[in-house]
Amino acid sequence: MAESEKAVVLDNQAIRRALTRVAHEIIEKNKGVEECVIVGIKTRGIYLANRIANRIEQIEGKKIAIGELDITLYRDDLTTKTEDREPIVKGSDIPVDITNKKVILVDDVLYTGRTVRAALDALIDIGRPAQIQLAVLIDRGHREFPIRADYVGKNIPTANSEQIVVELEEIDKIDQVTIHKK
Repeated sequence: MAESEKAVVLDNQAIRRALTRVAHEIIEKNKGVEECVIVGIKTRGIYLANRIANRIEQIEGKKIAIGELDITLYRDDLTTKTEDREPIVKGSDIPVDITNKKVILVDDVLYTGRTVRAALDALIDIGRPAQIQLAVLIDRGHREFPIRADYVGKNIPTANSEQIVVELEEIDKIDQVTIHKK
């Protein structure tokens, strides 16, 4: 089924502003960034996590540990997505022990909550954080699990027939968020 672009809802400046606000909110809620680790969910969550960490460093003058989380083997839809082929596992890379740390999990879009549920399972297998917080660029609603974000770049209510597409400079050569009709 062909998709047609409906609207650009965030351009590069709006994405930058949203991530800067999220960085400030993370600092404020945690009273600094000591004992915090930012972990991006592969793929786009990693780039957003890096951007947030860079903004935090600019604001606070302190580096914050950054990790990458691959949730491939934790997905509950693994069999339906990979019937013809083996799943491609890219591996997680979290350079610090997350036990007793505040982990800020970062993803691009929060939709049903299934990706976040898988990420929570993956994190718990790695260590036992003191707390897990969730930061997303876009919250589009339609939850299937009781999951909510602590930090949201932008709430964009959508219909189930629509799709949010996040494009980031690091892999897509452009920063923008668009809504597409399915």
